[in-house]
Amino acid sequence: MLAANEGFSGGHDAPLPYSYQGTGNAIEFRTSDGKTGCGFEMKSATPSDKYLLVIHEWWGLNDYIKKEAATYTSELTGVNVIAVDLYDGQVATTPEEAGKLMQAVKTDRAQRILKSTMTYAGPKARFATVGWCFGGGWSLQAALLGGKQTVGCVMYYCMPENDVARLKTLNSDVLGIFASQDKWSSPEVVAQFQKDMAAAKKPLTVKSYDADHAFANPSNPKYSPQFAAYAHAVSLAYLRKNFKREAKV
Repeated sequence: MLAANEGFSGGHDAPLPYSYQGTGNAIEFRTSDGKTGCGFEMKSATPSDKYLLVIHEWWGLNDYIKKEAATYTSELTGVNVIAVDLYDGQVATTPEEAGKLMQAVKTDRAQRILKSTMTYAGPKARFATVGWCFGGGWSLQAALLGGKQTVGCVMYYCMPENDVARLKTLNSDVLGIFASQDKWSSPEVVAQFQKDMAAAKKPLTVKSYDADHAFANPSNPKYSPQFAAYAHAVSLAYLRKNFKREAKV
Protein backbone atom coordinates (compact mmCIF):
# COMPACT_ATOMS: atom_id res chain seq x y z
CA MET A 1 0.00 0.00 0.00
CA LEU A 2 2.83 2.39 0.79
CA ALA A 3 4.36 1.86 -2.64
CA ALA A 4 1.17 3.18 -4.24
CA ASN A 5 1.01 6.21 -1.94
CA GLU A 6 2.12 9.36 -3.79
CA GLY A 7 3.14 11.05 -0.55
CA PHE A 8 5.36 8.12 0.35
CA SER A 9 6.92 7.99 -3.11
CA GLY A 10 7.38 11.75 -3.14
CA GLY A 11 9.37 11.57 0.07
CA HIS A 12 12.10 9.52 -1.59
CA ASP A 13 14.38 11.34 -3.99
CA ALA A 14 16.38 9.18 -6.38
CA PRO A 15 19.59 7.91 -4.75
CA LEU A 16 22.71 9.92 -5.42
CA PRO A 17 25.23 8.09 -7.64
CA TYR A 18 27.45 5.76 -5.65
CA SER A 19 29.68 2.85 -6.63
CA TYR A 20 30.77 0.24 -4.10
CA GLN A 21 34.37 -0.85 -4.70
CA GLY A 22 34.96 -3.01 -1.63
CA THR A 23 35.15 -6.72 -0.98
CA GLY A 24 32.38 -9.29 -1.18
CA ASN A 25 30.99 -11.81 -3.63
CA ALA A 26 27.73 -12.27 -5.46
CA ILE A 27 26.10 -15.56 -4.51
CA GLU A 28 23.36 -17.69 -6.03
CA PHE A 29 21.33 -20.57 -4.62
CA ARG A 30 18.35 -22.65 -5.60
CA THR A 31 14.99 -21.74 -4.10
CA SER A 32 12.23 -24.23 -3.32
CA ASP A 33 10.14 -23.06 -6.29
CA GLY A 34 12.84 -24.23 -8.71
CA LYS A 35 14.16 -20.73 -9.36
CA THR A 36 17.45 -19.06 -8.45
CA GLY A 37 17.91 -16.65 -5.56
CA CYS A 38 20.80 -14.26 -5.19
CA GLY A 39 22.58 -12.02 -2.71
CA PHE A 40 25.91 -10.47 -1.81
CA GLU A 41 28.10 -12.17 0.79
CA MET A 42 31.01 -11.04 2.94
CA LYS A 43 32.67 -13.85 4.86
CA SER A 44 34.15 -13.57 8.31
CA ALA A 45 37.95 -13.65 8.46
CA THR A 46 37.60 -16.78 10.62
CA PRO A 47 35.12 -19.65 10.05
CA SER A 48 31.84 -18.85 11.73
CA ASP A 49 28.24 -20.04 11.95
CA LYS A 50 27.02 -16.52 12.76
CA TYR A 51 25.21 -14.68 9.97
CA LEU A 52 23.76 -11.20 9.69
CA LEU A 53 21.11 -10.92 6.99
CA VAL A 54 20.94 -7.37 5.62
CA ILE A 55 17.70 -6.55 3.81
CA HIS A 56 17.50 -3.65 1.38
CA GLU A 57 15.14 -0.69 1.17
CA TRP A 58 12.65 -0.30 -1.66
CA TRP A 59 15.45 0.61 -4.09
CA GLY A 60 16.77 -2.95 -4.14
CA LEU A 61 20.19 -4.41 -3.40
CA ASN A 62 22.18 -1.43 -4.64
CA ASP A 63 25.71 -0.32 -3.82
CA TYR A 64 24.53 1.63 -0.77
CA ILE A 65 23.31 -1.63 0.77
CA LYS A 66 26.59 -3.34 -0.09
CA LYS A 67 28.35 -0.51 1.72
CA GLU A 68 26.13 -1.04 4.79
CA ALA A 69 26.90 -4.75 4.68
CA ALA A 70 30.62 -3.98 4.48
CA THR A 71 30.35 -1.66 7.48
CA TYR A 72 28.73 -4.37 9.58
CA THR A 73 31.33 -6.88 8.39
CA SER A 74 34.14 -4.65 9.61
CA GLU A 75 32.44 -3.99 12.95
CA LEU A 76 31.12 -7.46 13.84
CA THR A 77 34.06 -9.79 14.44
CA GLY A 78 33.39 -13.40 13.52
CA VAL A 79 30.12 -12.73 11.69
CA ASN A 80 29.33 -13.49 8.06
CA VAL A 81 27.13 -10.93 6.34
CA ILE A 82 24.71 -11.61 3.49
CA ALA A 83 22.81 -8.80 1.78
CA VAL A 84 19.65 -10.57 0.64
CA ASP A 85 18.08 -9.66 -2.70
CA LEU A 86 14.26 -9.75 -2.58
CA TYR A 87 13.99 -8.13 -6.03
CA ASP A 88 15.69 -10.97 -7.92
CA GLY A 89 18.48 -8.81 -9.31
CA GLN A 90 16.45 -5.71 -10.11
CA VAL A 91 17.50 -2.30 -8.79
CA ALA A 92 15.50 0.94 -8.99
CA THR A 93 16.98 4.38 -9.60
CA THR A 94 13.75 6.42 -9.47
CA PRO A 95 10.84 6.44 -6.99
CA GLU A 96 8.52 5.30 -9.77
CA GLU A 97 10.67 2.24 -10.48
CA ALA A 98 11.05 1.51 -6.76
CA GLY A 99 7.31 1.65 -6.21
CA LYS A 100 6.68 -0.83 -9.02
CA LEU A 101 9.34 -3.23 -7.76
CA MET A 102 8.08 -3.03 -4.19
CA GLN A 103 4.48 -3.66 -5.27
CA ALA A 104 5.59 -6.60 -7.42
CA VAL A 105 7.11 -8.51 -4.50
CA LYS A 106 5.12 -11.65 -3.78
CA THR A 107 5.12 -12.80 -0.17
CA ASP A 108 5.63 -16.44 -1.10
CA ARG A 109 8.61 -15.66 -3.35
CA ALA A 110 10.26 -13.41 -0.76
CA GLN A 111 9.83 -16.07 1.92
CA ARG A 112 11.37 -18.69 -0.34
CA ILE A 113 14.38 -16.44 -0.98
CA LEU A 114 14.89 -15.87 2.73
CA LYS A 115 14.48 -19.53 3.62
CA SER A 116 16.90 -20.56 0.87
CA THR A 117 19.42 -17.98 2.08
CA MET A 118 19.22 -19.63 5.49
CA THR A 119 19.62 -23.07 3.94
CA TYR A 120 22.69 -21.76 2.10
CA ALA A 121 24.15 -20.66 5.46
CA GLY A 122 23.65 -24.12 6.93
CA PRO A 123 21.63 -25.97 9.60
CA LYS A 124 23.87 -24.79 12.44
CA ALA A 125 23.82 -21.14 11.44
CA ARG A 126 22.68 -18.47 13.88
CA PHE A 127 20.92 -15.51 12.33
CA ALA A 128 20.34 -11.89 13.16
CA THR A 129 18.59 -9.59 10.72
CA VAL A 130 18.60 -5.88 9.91
CA GLY A 131 16.68 -3.86 7.35
CA TRP A 132 15.28 -0.43 6.54
CA CYS A 133 11.74 0.59 5.50
CA PHE A 134 10.63 -2.21 3.12
CA GLY A 135 13.62 -4.17 4.41
CA GLY A 136 12.74 -3.39 8.01
CA GLY A 137 9.44 -5.18 7.69
CA TRP A 138 11.17 -8.09 6.02
CA SER A 139 13.84 -8.11 8.72
CA LEU A 140 11.11 -9.03 11.19
CA GLN A 141 9.64 -11.58 8.77
CA ALA A 142 13.09 -13.14 8.32
CA ALA A 143 13.47 -13.38 12.09
CA LEU A 144 10.15 -15.21 12.23
CA LEU A 145 11.17 -17.54 9.38
CA GLY A 146 14.49 -18.30 11.07
CA GLY A 147 12.73 -20.01 13.95
CA LYS A 148 15.05 -21.31 16.63
CA GLN A 149 18.11 -20.25 14.65
CA THR A 150 17.21 -16.57 15.07
CA VAL A 151 19.17 -14.64 17.70
CA GLY A 152 18.28 -11.04 16.90
CA CYS A 153 16.27 -8.62 14.79
CA VAL A 154 16.80 -4.93 14.00
CA MET A 155 14.07 -3.13 12.07
CA TYR A 156 14.25 0.47 10.92
CA TYR A 157 11.11 2.62 10.34
CA CYS A 158 8.81 0.02 8.84
CA MET A 159 5.33 -1.43 9.05
CA PRO A 160 5.62 -4.27 11.58
CA GLU A 161 3.86 -7.61 11.84
CA ASN A 162 0.52 -7.20 13.65
CA ASP A 163 -0.46 -10.86 14.04
CA VAL A 164 0.12 -11.59 17.72
CA ALA A 165 -0.03 -15.34 17.11
CA ARG A 166 2.88 -15.04 14.65
CA LEU A 167 4.83 -12.76 16.97
CA LYS A 168 4.58 -15.42 19.67
CA THR A 169 6.80 -17.67 17.51
CA LEU A 170 9.76 -15.27 17.66
CA ASN A 171 12.89 -16.80 19.13
CA SER A 172 14.55 -13.48 19.92
CA ASP A 173 13.87 -10.00 21.13
CA VAL A 174 13.52 -7.12 18.66
CA LEU A 175 15.14 -3.71 18.36
CA GLY A 176 12.93 -1.20 16.58
CA ILE A 177 14.41 2.05 15.26
CA PHE A 178 11.78 4.66 14.46
CA ALA A 179 11.37 8.38 13.70
CA SER A 180 8.90 10.57 15.55
CA GLN A 181 8.13 12.62 12.41
CA ASP A 182 7.44 9.55 10.27
CA LYS A 183 3.97 9.76 8.72
CA TRP A 184 3.88 6.05 7.80
CA SER A 185 5.67 4.14 10.55
CA SER A 186 4.11 6.72 12.84
CA PRO A 187 4.21 6.91 16.64
CA GLU A 188 0.71 5.40 16.58
CA VAL A 189 1.94 2.43 14.54
CA VAL A 190 4.85 2.00 16.94
CA ALA A 191 2.56 2.14 19.97
CA GLN A 192 0.36 -0.59 18.52
CA PHE A 193 3.42 -2.73 17.79
CA GLN A 194 4.52 -2.34 21.40
CA LYS A 195 1.09 -3.54 22.54
CA ASP A 196 1.21 -6.50 20.13
CA MET A 197 4.69 -7.54 21.28
CA ALA A 198 3.59 -7.24 24.91
CA ALA A 199 0.58 -9.43 24.15
CA ALA A 200 2.91 -11.95 22.51
CA LYS A 201 5.18 -11.74 25.57
CA LYS A 202 8.21 -10.94 23.42
CA PRO A 203 10.82 -8.33 24.41
CA LEU A 204 10.90 -5.17 22.30
CA THR A 205 13.24 -2.22 22.61
CA VAL A 206 12.15 0.93 20.77
CA LYS A 207 14.47 3.80 19.96
CA SER A 208 12.73 6.82 18.46
CA TYR A 209 14.56 9.84 17.13
CA ASP A 210 13.27 13.34 16.33
CA ALA A 211 13.71 12.73 12.62
CA ASP A 212 11.72 11.77 9.54
CA HIS A 213 11.33 8.55 7.59
CA ALA A 214 14.58 7.27 6.01
CA PHE A 215 16.73 9.42 8.29
CA ALA A 216 19.46 6.76 8.23
CA ASN A 217 19.75 6.73 4.43
CA PRO A 218 22.60 8.99 3.21
CA SER A 219 20.99 9.24 -0.24
CA ASN A 220 17.71 10.60 1.14
CA PRO A 221 17.03 14.33 1.68
CA LYS A 222 15.70 13.50 5.18
CA TYR A 223 19.08 11.99 6.12
CA SER A 224 20.28 12.95 9.59
CA PRO A 225 23.97 12.13 10.12
CA GLN A 226 23.63 12.61 13.87
CA PHE A 227 20.60 10.38 14.41
CA ALA A 228 21.83 7.85 11.85
CA ALA A 229 25.06 7.53 13.86
CA TYR A 230 23.13 7.16 17.12
CA ALA A 231 20.87 4.49 15.65
CA HIS A 232 23.77 2.58 14.13
CA ALA A 233 25.64 2.56 17.43
CA VAL A 234 22.58 1.18 19.22
CA SER A 235 22.07 -1.45 16.51
CA LEU A 236 25.71 -2.50 16.59
CA ALA A 237 25.72 -2.89 20.39
CA TYR A 238 22.50 -4.92 20.18
CA LEU A 239 23.88 -7.25 17.49
CA ARG A 240 27.15 -7.80 19.34
CA LYS A 241 25.23 -8.73 22.48
CA ASN A 242 22.77 -11.01 20.73
CA PHE A 243 25.36 -12.89 18.71
CA LYS A 244 26.79 -14.05 22.02
CA ARG A 245 23.56 -15.94 22.65
CA GLU A 246 23.34 -19.64 21.89
CA ALA A 247 20.68 -20.41 19.33
CA LYS A 248 18.27 -23.21 20.21
CA VAL A 249 19.04 -25.33 17.16
